Amino acid sequence: MNELHLNNKNFVKVSNLDKVGQDLPVCDLNKNFALKRNQPQLMKKLLAILFISIVNFLFAGNEPYIKITVAQDGSGDFTSIQKAIHSIRDLGPAEALIFIKSGTYAEKVVIPSSKHKITLEGENKETTIITNSDFSGKPDASNEKMTTFNSYTLLVMGDDITIRNLTVRNSSCNEGQAVSLHVEGDRFIMKNSKIMGCQDTLYAATNHSRQYFENCYIEGTTDFIFGQATAVFKNCTINSLADSYITAAATEAGRPYGFVFFDCELTAKEGVTKVYLGRPWRPYAKTVFISTIMGKHILPEGWNPWKGDKMFPDKEKTAYYAEYGSKGEGGNTRKRVGWSHQLTKKDLKNYTLTEILNGWSPELNNK
Repeated sequence: MNELHLNNKNFVKVSNLDKVGQDLPVCDLNKNFALKRNQPQLMKKLLAILFISIVNFLFAGNEPYIKITVAQDGSGDFTSIQKAIHSIRDLGPAEALIFIKSGTYAEKVVIPSSKHKITLEGENKETTIITNSDFSGKPDASNEKMTTFNSYTLLVMGDDITIRNLTVRNSSCNEGQAVSLHVEGDRFIMKNSKIMGCQDTLYAATNHSRQYFENCYIEGTTDFIFGQATAVFKNCTINSLADSYITAAATEAGRPYGFVFFDCELTAKEGVTKVYLGRPWRPYAKTVFISTIMGKHILPEGWNPWKGDKMFPDKEKTAYYAEYGSKGEGGNTRKRVGWSHQLTKKDLKNYTLTEILNGWSPELNNK
């Protein structure tokens, strides 16, 4: 035989059978056999790739997927905090970190309910400032008078928002209610930051909202921590700028917790000598101070019933105000009003973060 004619596409016509081993595309002949022989190795490689991908996905949860920089000098992605927020996809699955370089940002900032899992992180809380000067009664762009509830500098409506190393300030004083920070979203965290203003500085709003403040400085004059939310304050400095009231809770009936302060310090501007721990904005207000250092500006009676409210005339009968382990010159509880409470060590088992915040642990949520 001088020739071999093969019609299969994997073979070629050869004229010298001695060269069959050289001229035939042997790799093609053995392709199917090689695939079968290598299947176990291929499966191992595919499984390894899949495993690595899953691990990377799980551990990526500790790092934001989206990182945006705001800088007034143009060295970042945006010069405006609000524009940076707008750039994030609505209801997106990824976490976002907005890093804000030092500067004073004269903005009225809103994080809408369609934006969630966002962290605003300042370069330094002393030098990274969001400021505004709106107040209740001030004409807005439509010449309508503003109210307390839209006088904010920063409004947080989205869930799972975190703020770190940032100052939020309302510079309007002696004009009436002027909110610095207004929070409505759930699972809100603020750490190592400052909230500055006068009347109604921090509005911890809405019944469903759970809020956590740690290592923060909060200042104001009247009712400067107020609202319906369940909020925890840990290792915070609360500074009174006038003889007035610190808290004005409006806890919903049936809710077990309102405002709870752990290991905080109550200070005052020089000359301020008559400050109440709180008064009830609504009948079922709940506020508790645990292991708090209280300056001499805190009045011996501690709490005020907010008399003169025609809609809710006897709020002290339903409000719940309590302390445990108060210290300092204002921490003597012997002359506290009769309708307030002193907790026992046994009571403290009900005052863990997960109990107060209904199963949410902010210490695990964010670093």
